[in-house]
Amino acid sequence: MAISGLLRCGEVAIRVFDLDEARHHYGKCIGLIESYEGDDDKIYYKCPDEHDQYSIVLRKDDKPGIDYFAFKTLKDEDLEVYEKGLGEFGIECNWIEAGVYPKSGRRLAFTLPTGHEMHIYAHKEQVGNGMATLNPGTIPDEGYIRGMRTVRVDHLLVGGPNIDQNREIFEKVFDYKVSEQLISHEDGSRLAIFMSGSNKPHDIAFILQPEEGRFHHVSFLLDSVNDLYHAADLIGKYNIPVDVPPNRHGVTRGATIYFFDPSGNRNEVFTGGYVHYPDTPTLTWDTTELGRATFSHDNLPRESFLNVLT
Repeated sequence: MAISGLLRCGEVAIRVFDLDEARHHYGKCIGLIESYEGDDDKIYYKCPDEHDQYSIVLRKDDKPGIDYFAFKTLKDEDLEVYEKGLGEFGIECNWIEAGVYPKSGRRLAFTLPTGHEMHIYAHKEQVGNGMATLNPGTIPDEGYIRGMRTVRVDHLLVGGPNIDQNREIFEKVFDYKVSEQLISHEDGSRLAIFMSGSNKPHDIAFILQPEEGRFHHVSFLLDSVNDLYHAADLIGKYNIPVDVPPNRHGVTRGATIYFFDPSGNRNEVFTGGYVHYPDTPTLTWDTTELGRATFSHDNLPRESFLNVLT
């Protein structure tokens, strides 16, 4: 199946306490590129190998967490199809005119059963990845890639109730697949669901939480495990609070580090994982192997990882 329809998570809007502190963390330490000057209370970033104008929006607020996330779809006419499909689940949609969000085409906005605001759009102005489209070469000019050497926004994980309803919407409306899931060994209930609309192990994941609209992390892809250890060196150099030091997930089989921004929002750098196809069977973990599913180097579940969300 060719990748079409809902392509990827193209934008995550995060609330932060202090923009100067956030600029040091996301710009200097992680190495994101500040790519648009908008309102005084916002900073817009992209990863080095992303073409679209921005993928991370930081907004000053007195409470951390997530404002919304947005997925990019292949064609603008997909939006009407999704509106109809969401309506069959009783989801009310709102249309946002082109230009309301900077450099972005029109959007379809709605609230998922987990309480998260989600947008879908097809167009965003592109500024490139530091290389030409004719005879581009293999790397941009020196200085373009810096910090943790991120490639792109890879995925996000959000928490709330009703994650099975989210799963059904992503399956039936967006044609996403459940790549992996974590279930309770006691009653079989789903505790976490990992979903893919591409060849990645997951594009989005949902974790069961009692409160709506919680934010677990946004993940930045790296090219290699060598880059992961380079990121770890920077985390140590800049005294960035660490949730989980270099490890490997059982779920997705990716190498990972989890750390926090100055406002307490969790970030991840991630590399590896397997190739997912539409006929790949769903992999199921239960809570008897919670440690191995989450962190397979030491097989230890982390209380903070499971329960700290903004």
